[in-house]
Amino acid sequence: MTHPPFPPPYRHEHGPIKNANEVVKEQITFGQRAADWIAEKVGSWEFIIGQSALLTIWVILNVTAWVRHWDPYPFILMNLVLSLQAAYTAPMIMMSQNRKADRDRIEAHIDYEVNLKAETEIKIILDNLEAQNIAITEMHKMLDEVCGTKAAKV
Repeated sequence: MTHPPFPPPYRHEHGPIKNANEVVKEQITFGQRAADWIAEKVGSWEFIIGQSALLTIWVILNVTAWVRHWDPYPFILMNLVLSLQAAYTAPMIMMSQNRKADRDRIEAHIDYEVNLKAETEIKIILDNLEAQNIAITEMHKMLDEVCGTKAAKV
């Protein structure tokens, strides 16, 4: 009686799966955190509403002259302030987007590593199932032989 060969037991010898959030958190600098914070605040409805209210107050105060005209029509100072704001916030938003693209690349790489590990484990499972199928087939043959010899004796 031959025993069918089974593959050796699988040992998980790979390292733990990394969390993309933890990897990014370890690498982030103060400037990147500041850029993310600014992009988050500037890209919100609160900012849009607040800035709209501030600009409306600016225009009303300068048109009605309730307070001394510091920026008469056509509001050149307001245009300068808005241009400066745009000149500084646009690059910060781009920095935040670039960092998020880097985070996406890290996450894609971690996903790739997980897929490789899963592929290896699936192959091992399939090899084990194939060995089990062979063993079950051998057992069926042995049962047929044993049952066949008993049926012939009766």
